[in-house]
Amino acid sequence: MTKHWTPDELSDLTRGFQLPAILFAAAELDVFTALAQQPQTAAALAHALGTDLRGLTILLDALAATDLLVKTGDRYAPAPGTERILTDGAPESMRAMTRHLAACNRSWSQLAQIVKTGRRADREPGVLGASGELEAFIEAMDDVSRHAAPPLVKALGNLGFTHLLDVGGGPGTWTIEFLKNAPAARATLFDLPDVIPIARKHLAAAGLIERCDFVGGDFDHDAALPAGADLAWVSAIIHMNSPVENRALYTKVHRALVPGGRILIRDLVMDSTRTRPIGGALFAVNMLANTPGGNTYTLEEISGDLVSAGFTNPSLLHHDPGMSCVVCATRP
Repeated sequence: MTKHWTPDELSDLTRGFQLPAILFAAAELDVFTALAQQPQTAAALAHALGTDLRGLTILLDALAATDLLVKTGDRYAPAPGTERILTDGAPESMRAMTRHLAACNRSWSQLAQIVKTGRRADREPGVLGASGELEAFIEAMDDVSRHAAPPLVKALGNLGFTHLLDVGGGPGTWTIEFLKNAPAARATLFDLPDVIPIARKHLAAAGLIERCDFVGGDFDHDAALPAGADLAWVSAIIHMNSPVENRALYTKVHRALVPGGRILIRDLVMDSTRTRPIGGALFAVNMLANTPGGNTYTLEEISGDLVSAGFTNPSLLHHDPGMSCVVCATRP
């Protein structure tokens, strides 16, 4: 049934950016980490963070008004639960993802211009700088994948591989989970050179660094991927690419795999109307705002591109309402 909107509902919707905006600012400035040890006054916190006192005071009061902070007298402290989620280094921390979404939000604010011109947003990095935003993006992938990886890898069952190629492996979260579930296997993690140190840190913390080779490169521009694997994992990559870019990537993966090797693609998979799942339709907007040609794709589109690259028998190996659909195909 089609929804009938009321003026009040639309008014609430248009103001919906305000609460995320104050949370994004707090995460980029690292307010919650700074307050994790003890409550502080706005003046003390402004000195510690190097911010304008008036600006920070207004931000802190807004965070307290919306129950993200607790204000007692002139001191501020994290609200219950936020110290586990928004503090650097906390086991359940989503700080990096919140920072990454802050960067995405700057692009979304230009959406009308993007739709008019067909070009992604031109934006300067925020207070974190370009390198800080890259680190936030890579660590954000760990924020989400460390929860998704264990149940999904378990659901995929015994894949019988001996050598995993993790294409665009980021922080190594998926490599870690695959190696945990295949004690005799090795892995090669391939990503940009600036990302490799982050991956090494995570593999070392997991006690698996001796079973993984790290190769820095760019799958968009390098002529070839590291060869010899019998299983390639392409996780949360294809939505960043145009169909042409995906076909080129699949061709490189095909050449890198041994005969009989398989490619597993983890991503959103849209239905034929391209309106479900709704998260996929909204994610396509994110790709419009932040990439030159990215999108979300249907199973038919993914399968057709895999076949054009030389793979056979593409199929949906695992269904998920979000990012953890898995499409499988075989190199003959």
